[in-house]
Amino acid sequence: MKIPLLEARDVTMRYRVGGSDVPALRHVSLHVDEGEFVALVGPSGSGKTTLLSIFAGLESPSSGTVLLRGDPNPRLLGQSGYMPQRDLLLPWRSALGNAIAGLEAQGVPRSEAGERARSLFAEFGLAGFERAWPATLSGGMRQRVCIARTLLLEPRLILLDEPFGALDALTRTNLQRWLADLWERLGATCLLVTHDLDEALLLADRIYVLSSRPGEVRLERAVPLERPRRLEMLARPEIAAIKAELLASLLDAEVAGGAA
Repeated sequence: MKIPLLEARDVTMRYRVGGSDVPALRHVSLHVDEGEFVALVGPSGSGKTTLLSIFAGLESPSSGTVLLRGDPNPRLLGQSGYMPQRDLLLPWRSALGNAIAGLEAQGVPRSEAGERARSLFAEFGLAGFERAWPATLSGGMRQRVCIARTLLLEPRLILLDEPFGALDALTRTNLQRWLADLWERLGATCLLVTHDLDEALLLADRIYVLSSRPGEVRLERAVPLERPRRLEMLARPEIAAIKAELLASLLDAEVAGGAA
């Protein structure tokens, strides 16, 4: 039996706010296999970001278990590359300086880190912008710098929290295609949080739908599309049917959350 790279079993998360327990996640169970691309969608406030923070080792669940390669007591912190919603580029550091910040924190000499980053900048279409300040970069370039910073740590597991949500449609489409190609080339494992069903269908092998807060898994669906993926594939009848099912589940989740 194949052991997932990452697995949540009955994970519940509660926060203490104003003397009361506020639930964020309730009995969430899901898994991500080695080399798989999984998308997580759900209404705003459904706990998607909280779940990524737990997987990254930044928070501990109130109850339940997170397993890494079958280990029920893993050291999660530092085992994944985590890219939050905002790029969090440091305005006083150049594009290259931002990209190597993680390596420097690990004790890699600045010269060595810079050499590794420059080769990645060429691959990412950022050659010539090494000394540019973040404020002078386009949104797409800032996201690529952030992804470069994540990948320079050579993670086997990549956690992405709506990395393209703030970009215009054309830039987002180009970066989605670029990310899919990069993921296939690296053979990495990826868990993506997104609000965009087309993005989830275009990138993922499987999709989980979370309910409104407290987030629970409402639906899991495989995406039966070959790779490389193309936008026109989303018009296939079987994919349109899956999208309709996902959308209905999301709408039900929001209605249920509002009723609660």
